[in-house]
Amino acid sequence: MRLPRNMDGSQLAKRLGHFGYAVTRRVGSHMRLTTQRGGEHHVTIPAHHPLRVGTLNSILSDVANHLGIIREELLAQILE
Repeated sequence: MRLPRNMDGSQLAKRLGHFGYAVTRRVGSHMRLTTQRGGEHHVTIPAHHPLRVGTLNSILSDVANHLGIIREELLAQILE
């Protein structure tokens, strides 16, 4: 599945909220999201518009790895 080219950091943070992630810190143009699902996990997201494709891919891969699913499955759920 192709990564979206127009997603910004706040949109991604909101969509990751469906997986238990919540913003725990915001410093400058970066947000730190934390979840307790499956053990504590942190991910940092830049609040840029749009997110670079490589940055988005890295964030999604990290979250998918923590949740124990493949990146494409996570992306499909996020884009619903």
